[in-house]
Amino acid sequence: MSHHRAAVEWNLGDGDFARRRYSRVHKIHFDGGLTVEGSASPRIVPAPFSRADAVDPEAAFVASLSACHMLWFLDHAARAGVIVTAYRDEAEGLLAANAAGRMAMTRVVLRPAASFAGAGQPTRAELERLHLLARESCFIANSVITEVAIEVAESAAPST
Repeated sequence: MSHHRAAVEWNLGDGDFARRRYSRVHKIHFDGGLTVEGSASPRIVPAPFSRADAVDPEAAFVASLSACHMLWFLDHAARAGVIVTAYRDEAEGLLAANAAGRMAMTRVVLRPAASFAGAGQPTRAELERLHLLARESCFIANSVITEVAIEVAESAAPST
């Protein structure tokens, strides 16, 4: 068992809270000292009350699932003797009404592509097995009811 912490900090500033005309921009402080700017998504709360260049909770959720999957994929690949040299995931999440009619992240699609070194190029079946193991191992995916789909790209050098 391990504990993880984050602190979220927001101040009203010169906004008009009663009229709901206030900035949603905030700071997110992570263990280890990293601080990032957070905001509501501009697709939900229009500028100037949000910032497109800040991390919104929905994107952070998608990134969390993607990063967790990648870390487990790398671990399972290393255990299988497959040398991964690069990895990229163009993940996408869908915010929509769930069965109860509440807005929720109902589906996240991971689109991982990886490059491999040497003669250890995995077959399509091996690649899919590694991604299945990663999906089953991911703590974040195991913690949510969101559908997490994986569309495995052919083994190819991901763009940077």
